[in-house]
Amino acid sequence: MKSDLWRRAGSGAPGRKPTARGTARSVLVLAIMALAIVPRLAAQSVCQPPAGSHEARTLATFSVPLAFSAAAPPELHTGLSLGIEGAYLPRVDRTTSTPTFCRPGKGPEHTNHLFALPRPRIGVPLPLGLALQASWVPPLRVAGVKANLFGVSLAKSFGRRDGLAVGVHAHATFGSIHAPITCDDAALDDPTSECFHGTRSDDRYSPNIVGVDVSLGWPMASGRLRPFLGGGYNRLQPRFRVNFTNQFGAVDHTRVEVNLDRAVLFGGAQWQLSDRLGVVGEFYAVPADAVTWRLALRRDIGP
Repeated sequence: MKSDLWRRAGSGAPGRKPTARGTARSVLVLAIMALAIVPRLAAQSVCQPPAGSHEARTLATFSVPLAFSAAAPPELHTGLSLGIEGAYLPRVDRTTSTPTFCRPGKGPEHTNHLFALPRPRIGVPLPLGLALQASWVPPLRVAGVKANLFGVSLAKSFGRRDGLAVGVHAHATFGSIHAPITCDDAALDDPTSECFHGTRSDDRYSPNIVGVDVSLGWPMASGRLRPFLGGGYNRLQPRFRVNFTNQFGAVDHTRVEVNLDRAVLFGGAQWQLSDRLGVVGEFYAVPADAVTWRLALRRDIGP
């Protein structure tokens, strides 16, 4: 039985051999279908830019404020606690946010949506002197950004409460952030942009950070002030996925994947406002990428 496509191509009635004209028409139809499919397949590609590319540097900069640091000096006696942290989001300049590998020739990505990221924290004491911290940023859209981020860490401290203390801290950050990074509203109205007259993108960024660090803390001002310094290592496996539909209806789901290793330096101080309430200021620096500042407020609960 002849297919509908073959009959539309001019094969004639059933049982008759296809004519040269019909064969040419069917080849033309198949070629058009192939041309329509190929761009869509290309749009599903995976791009793995080198570590020195603008894409890798941009994703690494995103990771700096999202790393789940201890945001506190080493603590020998931990209890149940609740807190809130605010981290400054470093800006990515126009040069760095302009793709050089995955999409050369495209204008800068829209990377600077928010000034800071708030993040709640809960601390839970565990046996053997271990301390667990966890955090969740719920998926609420603010200024076009919707985060669904999780942070978790496990820490152990050694030393004296009234003297020098050393802390070892392992942490992880995972989840996703959705935002119009590839094509925001301004790009949709720009006739020189490939985003022109398309649909605002809803791109997804997943930080995928794991790390370990060591810190040193000591008491001052009758124990109410505890400065701390430390350093560590972060393994970054950020994943970015474009979600954009252009004016012709073609959907771009290009994925960008990089794996990076980063050294970390940090320091700060905790001021104990009362027996149960403390405030911490911390700088957190990744020399290869950026520096962020954190301000955290914590209240101890229970005996």
